[in-house]
Amino acid sequence: QVQLVESGGGLVQPGGPLRLSCAASVFILDNYALGWFRQAPGKEREWVLCISSSDGSTYYADSVKGRFTTSRDNAKNTVSLQMNSLKPEDTAVYYCATGTCDRYDYWGQGTQVTVSS
Repeated sequence: QVQLVESGGGLVQPGGPLRLSCAASVFILDNYALGWFRQAPGKEREWVLCISSSDGSTYYADSVKGRFTTSRDNAKNTVSLQMNSLKPEDTAVYYCATGTCDRYDYWGQGTQVTVSS
């Protein structure tokens, strides 16, 4: 059974940083793409980024490009989402998902990020 577990959400002031993590098995991280999505209240789910499994290329949504980055921690079997210069409009539940960068088959439970002063 594929399990993805997000952590690291919370309340942060505008302009501040926050780091999320997505824990997954080594098999998943080695063989499947991993993406991050977010969903704000009353809005559709929005794709944030994807890390390709084939060559490690990372693709970012324009709304987060230059502010968000991602990396893998092999020792912890996690993929992190480093969010900098956060804005109130970044407030959402953030999800990690795995599959391909075009289709995601498994999802985590989500973690809340609130950007507010």
